[in-house]
Amino acid sequence: MPTHLSQHTRRLLRGTVLVCALALGASACGDSDDGGTSQKAVSEADIQAALKEGGTLTVWAWEPTLKQVATDFEKAHPGVKVNLVNAGTNKDQYTALQNAISAKKGVPDVAQVEYYAMGQFALTKQLTDLKSFGADKLSAKFSPGPWNGVKAGSDGVYALPMDSGPMALFYNKKVFDKYDIKVPTTWDEYLDAARDLHKADPKAYITADNGDAGFATSMLWQAGSRPYAVDGTKVRIDFSDQGAKTFTGTWQQLIDEKLLASVPAWTDEWYKGLGDGSIATLTTGAWMPANLESGAKSASGDWRVAPMPQWKAGDKVSAENGGSALALPELGKNEALAYAFVEYANAGDGVRTRLENGAFPATTADLRSTKFQDTAFPYFGGQKANKIFAESAAEVPDDWSYLPYQVYANSVFNDTVGKAYVSGTTLAEGLKSWQQASVEYGEEQGFTVEK
Repeated sequence: MPTHLSQHTRRLLRGTVLVCALALGASACGDSDDGGTSQKAVSEADIQAALKEGGTLTVWAWEPTLKQVATDFEKAHPGVKVNLVNAGTNKDQYTALQNAISAKKGVPDVAQVEYYAMGQFALTKQLTDLKSFGADKLSAKFSPGPWNGVKAGSDGVYALPMDSGPMALFYNKKVFDKYDIKVPTTWDEYLDAARDLHKADPKAYITADNGDAGFATSMLWQAGSRPYAVDGTKVRIDFSDQGAKTFTGTWQQLIDEKLLASVPAWTDEWYKGLGDGSIATLTTGAWMPANLESGAKSASGDWRVAPMPQWKAGDKVSAENGGSALALPELGKNEALAYAFVEYANAGDGVRTRLENGAFPATTADLRSTKFQDTAFPYFGGQKANKIFAESAAEVPDDWSYLPYQVYANSVFNDTVGKAYVSGTTLAEGLKSWQQASVEYGEEQGFTVEK
């Protein structure tokens, strides 16, 4: 879902990133008398002692399955009270979190942070490096994409993965069968399918896309583009590599030939299109099934899942789209207890609870389990879609990086790349414009940006 930031948020991010980027490790960026950590090693005995002593934890998260996890955690540890707060979804919570950190007041003990936003908080030392708790030893528990996300382009571990979004192709089998369209295995075949579908029914489109930063970066990821490189406050931004050309070359044809529905995602109109077949596919994360089931109920049984189309026939490369982790803000209190909750929720018994309530795992054992992979989805005609999602998770390259100010970069996507969907600007030109805007912003914040 595109991220749009208010002018207030942009000013806030500018100030926070600038101050902290130029003074990494300084007290202004994550240490105070009110909380924080010295990054000393915390043993398992320390964690067990904190659980025995008990206390209250404040957890900021919008992910619904955590409600039962919190209840179960309290039941297992009677002295612990978990105060679960929905401080807003993604950008709204990030604004609230930055405000609390700046004021050094009201900072939660645990916060949900999406992978694309992790760098913004990690680089500025606003999150505790969980290596001090031994979290680095948990790397084998998680699939490569999410684990790469919590490292935030560094050697730290700034959160534990909560879920993941390995991508797949969701397609309306009823529509495909009606017009004798084969399920595409490559993006060239996808382009042909788009043409065939729209020719057969001018009111039907292969997919809806009017410019989405998250989708575009995921497609670049799969195509082999690596536009961002981050080394502390040194950043490289370059959308001129072959992977970017591969993506824009195909997607530009879909735009030029008017084969995409210009319907904003997550709107009633979008769900209506998914329900009536006028939007025939979605290429998105494995967290999508529950949204289809609730938003396009009338199409139950019509949809199926297939592997993400490939840029080169025979390849097996995927990408992540979406997903979050649970982090410990530096200014939070009672970090041993907070870490115990995070580990329980994301690497312990809480994982099973969350899966039973519809979450998609980031843990490899669950992804590989027979029970998980054999789950039949009535919405997809009884298809065992988790097999495809699990394969996708294993095929995500783990060398992708986001900018340490990706939240801001995504907020100006529609002002740059988005123009390609509504004017004569090409996607390639839009990416250049996005690159320039991101470079200028980075330099304003005190980053050294390689051109």
